[in-house]
Amino acid sequence: MIKIAVAGAAGKMGQRITALSKEYPELKLTAAFERKGHNAIGKDIGTIAGIGETGIKLSDSLEGIIVNADLIIDFTSPASTKDNIRLASKKGKAMVIGTTGLSKDDIKEIEPFTKNIPCVMASNMSTGVNLLLKVLQDVARVLGDEYDIEIVEAHHRLKKDAPSGTALKMAQVIADAVNRDLDEVAVYARKGIIGERAKKEIGIQTVRAGDIVGEHTVLFGGLGERIEITHKASSRDTFARGALRAAQWLAGKPAGLYDMQDVLGLK
Repeated sequence: MIKIAVAGAAGKMGQRITALSKEYPELKLTAAFERKGHNAIGKDIGTIAGIGETGIKLSDSLEGIIVNADLIIDFTSPASTKDNIRLASKKGKAMVIGTTGLSKDDIKEIEPFTKNIPCVMASNMSTGVNLLLKVLQDVARVLGDEYDIEIVEAHHRLKKDAPSGTALKMAQVIADAVNRDLDEVAVYARKGIIGERAKKEIGIQTVRAGDIVGEHTVLFGGLGERIEITHKASSRDTFARGALRAAQWLAGKPAGLYDMQDVLGLK
């Protein structure tokens, strides 16, 4: 039995992870926490998540409840995630990180802590998206430089980072498959007289509107045909279930940094 604590438990993702954890007999929810000053501090986490009382009160810090957990599931913010893994590493607690908006520098800060604990970190925990990453790698490798590549992602109006971590991951996988440096070929916006499209560009465009949970389309445009591969998430539950699946998978794993490709056996 793996005892789990949920970070940001009063948030939209935290509530779904809390609610769905009941479906996983190998996992036991034992703690939950939020940032200091949150108006739900002290309330029963089950009441917050809409599943009835659990007897687990929402804490205002990881430090206060970490003794009760074997593993922390974190979908918060880059700053909070870095604080949480620092403490988790010190206390020998595993982590599952689904936080978006992590920069390359953030990831460099996080990586040393995974030498002490097992950690799954992924920009998207969806099974479908992670399978799609494998497919995109193969498609890009076969099509090569003869097809233009564009990625369009859409999310709800409250999402703070752009492009999405998933879109960036897709772009990186594709760039690696066709031997390109993403920092050199990525194009994030177009306006005005921009001239002809450079052959090796990888376009990454962003839409923010309404309550879109998450949509990603990769377009491979050739002469006389195009291939479009799309993933649409209709519920946050797909990400919550992926995180819980990753938590199960981490049981008994040695210290190190893993991703959902490891969890799903796609490597």
